[in-house]
Amino acid sequence: MSMDKKPARPAGAKPGGKFRKGGPMKKKVCRFCVDKIEIDYKNVSLLRAFVTESGKILSGNVTGTCAKHQRELCNAVKRARMLALLPFAAN
Repeated sequence: MSMDKKPARPAGAKPGGKFRKGGPMKKKVCRFCVDKIEIDYKNVSLLRAFVTESGKILSGNVTGTCAKHQRELCNAVKRARMLALLPFAAN
């Protein structure tokens, strides 16, 4: 018996890394830094792009926003919720 076996992955698990089927993964860039967009709690259409259907704020890893703008975005979403511009949770 040889101990050369690699540990088995769970069923359906994909190997990690920097490459996908179509080639290397593209690095996400901050939309607010590139386009010089101001984050405002009154701009509900912009804020909805960063909130899930259930009302959760998407993380910076998912959206690609930098830490500075992710903090501003989080505060803007919370402020919009308090003023009833955005729902706290889906119905």
